[in-house]
Amino acid sequence: MTSNRRICVYCGSSPGKRPSYAEAAKALAKELVKNESDLVYGGANIGLMGILANEVLALDGQAYGVIPDQLASFEISHTGLTELFVCNDMHERKKKMSQLSDGFIAMPGGLGTLEELFEIWTWAQLGIHKKPIGLFNVEGYFDPLISFINISVSEGFVRPGHISSLIIEEEPAKLVKALTNGKYETISKVSH
Repeated sequence: MTSNRRICVYCGSSPGKRPSYAEAAKALAKELVKNESDLVYGGANIGLMGILANEVLALDGQAYGVIPDQLASFEISHTGLTELFVCNDMHERKKKMSQLSDGFIAMPGGLGTLEELFEIWTWAQLGIHKKPIGLFNVEGYFDPLISFINISVSEGFVRPGHISSLIIEEEPAKLVKALTNGKYETISKVSH
């Protein structure tokens, strides 16, 4: 069993339209392995998810997948992972990914990626975990989302400290370093 830290990456089950997304997934994989961080992800062999996992494995890194039984039955689960966890549903998947991980990164993806990001970020606000969360802002993909969150702050629905608790980077080396340096502080929404 490895003693490496584990970083969960949420990303698309499609590759997106720009080749830069696939290149970013490969670059992130390289930084994870270089920094002795294992990958935890959604367990599929398609889209950015598959590209990321394949690159981690090609670089002799460790990749742990978590996939719901329904998706595994569609034959999209990655069969070459260090370990694949098959669970009952999406709720169990997200819980297992959280339990396995020491930090989280969202890179370009669709509704599932956004939902995973917001849930793990909400869990941090509620004090369920104190693990770092980052956005891999490839070619400004998350700029509109960041703008929207800033509007939510200015309208009084989100505390300023909540957005500042996100680590937002365009370079994978800086992002992985920020997630793994141990200096992250989660802003809690509730007082204890």
